[in-house]
Amino acid sequence: MSLIQGETIVAIATAIVPQQGSVGIVRLSGAKSLEIAKALFSAPGKQDWSSHRIIYGYIRHPLTKETVDEALLLLMLAPRSFTREDVVEFHCHGGIMAVQSVLQLSIAQGARLAQPGEFSLRAFLNGRIDLTQAESIAELVAAQSVEASQLALAGIQGKLSSPINELRAACLDILAEVEARIDFEDDLPPLNEAETKQQIQAVLTQVENILATAEQGELLRSGLKVAIVGCPNVGKSSLLNAWSKSDRAIVTELPGTTRDVIESTLVVGGIPVQVLDTAGIRDTADRVEKIGVERSRTAAAKADLILLTIDATTGWTSEDRAIYQQVKHRPLILVINKTDLAIPQDAYPSEIKQIVHTSAANYKGIEDLEKAILSLVNQGATAADAEIAVNQRQAAALVRAKASLEQVQETVANQLPLDFWTIDLRGAIQALGEITGEEVTESVLERIFSRFCIGK
Repeated sequence: MSLIQGETIVAIATAIVPQQGSVGIVRLSGAKSLEIAKALFSAPGKQDWSSHRIIYGYIRHPLTKETVDEALLLLMLAPRSFTREDVVEFHCHGGIMAVQSVLQLSIAQGARLAQPGEFSLRAFLNGRIDLTQAESIAELVAAQSVEASQLALAGIQGKLSSPINELRAACLDILAEVEARIDFEDDLPPLNEAETKQQIQAVLTQVENILATAEQGELLRSGLKVAIVGCPNVGKSSLLNAWSKSDRAIVTELPGTTRDVIESTLVVGGIPVQVLDTAGIRDTADRVEKIGVERSRTAAAKADLILLTIDATTGWTSEDRAIYQQVKHRPLILVINKTDLAIPQDAYPSEIKQIVHTSAANYKGIEDLEKAILSLVNQGATAADAEIAVNQRQAAALVRAKASLEQVQETVANQLPLDFWTIDLRGAIQALGEITGEEVTESVLERIFSRFCIGK
């Protein structure tokens, strides 16, 4: 992502949905923002154009003076703005025409269309936020649950960057002590090796603790993909409808009603769950149903968790056993449905540890199913209690920091010269710096900010 300092950028900062948005915002950032605002905005009376003011007026074409919209203008002048540049926002009426007109007029006045994430990138480059905070902004926009949004807000507030900065500072202090003994060996007392080893271990322990949040963070951000599989007419679609409290899937007594994969998104214990209701798996000559069966097998192969659903009235059949052989290598819960019609039998493979009884027709057993899912992914109440959780990029940097610190410990144990200590200490410092952006390449920045929406 190329960034030319001094350029003024513009973008639509709100989602524009015809007939569904009451306000549309066009945001500018850069040296010409205020100049463009004055060229396009006509404010009646003697309104104050100083920073952090909202002005009422009209957006007009600078040449024809034709009124484009009645609007509000928000002024946030440098350095008291998100980007630490002059920022102005036109708050227009919702709808595509007004905001597109303001966008095009701003470009005609000298602004250029912002690249994805460029407002946040400027905030990072100008020292307004660090890299963990920038990533948390994108995560907040993409959050699919209250817990995920709280996690993102904690990141924006610096609750991840703060301990990372402390760990990096601790490594810098250790490095300074070691290098001082190398450069001024005759003027300083010997290095307290026992104390230094304790300091390295303390940093390593904290790195491991933060790294341990990666799996939980991935679950809260990306969620879990769950596939309901089984023979035709065991109640898979009824289970989806009962679970989602909606009529997402067509339910009949005819086997093979579901011909395609039906999706529904739920939140279980703070974790977004994408539930896939699949076509009943069986041998069939029906060409359309056969396609549905193949899609069911594909969905099962890609799912994080399988809900193998069987009919309590028929028990464990040879058809169920055949499906089980196809999916048993995946994390799996056996769901025995229709328990209102028959008492479940116990003739199931002993290796299946998670078994849940449901009556989808009566909305029973859904809570037990959710508890089993949370138990299987080692979540539950702790998922909502997490204050920080690293993402994949941050976890990769922590893994490198951990490896460098472990290498320092090995170097110390092998009684190698102090020069060798410094090599891996610098590696740990660099890896920790990559997390917050203290040390980061342009390619990494481009990869991170390209995932943002245009107006962020």
